[in-house]
Amino acid sequence: MRVLLVEDDAPLADAIARGLRRATFAVDVAADGEIALEKVAAVDYDLVVLDRNLPGVHGDAVCEQLAREGSTARILMLTASAQVDERVEGLLIGADDYLPKPFVMAELVARLRALGRRIPRAQPAILRWNDLWLDPARRTAGRHDRPVHLTNREFAVLETLLSAEGAVVSAEELMERVWDDRLDPFSNAVRVTILTLRRKLGEPPVIQTVPSKGYRLT
Repeated sequence: MRVLLVEDDAPLADAIARGLRRATFAVDVAADGEIALEKVAAVDYDLVVLDRNLPGVHGDAVCEQLAREGSTARILMLTASAQVDERVEGLLIGADDYLPKPFVMAELVARLRALGRRIPRAQPAILRWNDLWLDPARRTAGRHDRPVHLTNREFAVLETLLSAEGAVVSAEELMERVWDDRLDPFSNAVRVTILTLRRKLGEPPVIQTVPSKGYRLT
């Protein structure tokens, strides 16, 4: 899933982004509310992790604008305050969840995965395609009863293909959903990841290349 992290504390933003990437999320970072709104206008994010006390455009204003414009991104708001009335206020202006700082990364990941299951096209807890299966919560995958050990990128690519249920997924869409804005658009990362994923999944081949269009499960 593609996540926008909006946090003005650079060391904290870096730590959160690294933790989310280890959990197979594709993460873009914005340091203030204005940049966040620009990014949301350009990218179809699944989730937004939004610090409330932002410089420039306040987090509340960002949340209200996203709700007003009908964004489908689920919003988890962060704040240093643990006051109940502030949490309630954040939910009333459009946030889907609220997490006070400091927090444990495992809880943030769990909350984001729970929000991801509420995205308009709901996904089952375990994704399956014939003998292939993937459990996003436990970060496990396999064929039949054989576990397959995948890197974070391989796991996220396979999750995206399974979610498409046999429809073609373009290389551009994989770049958008699995990687983030740090990836060179001319990189061969998608092709290389598909090749290694095919090898790990074994025979018979389950990922098909559709010339000039992308990839799909077959």
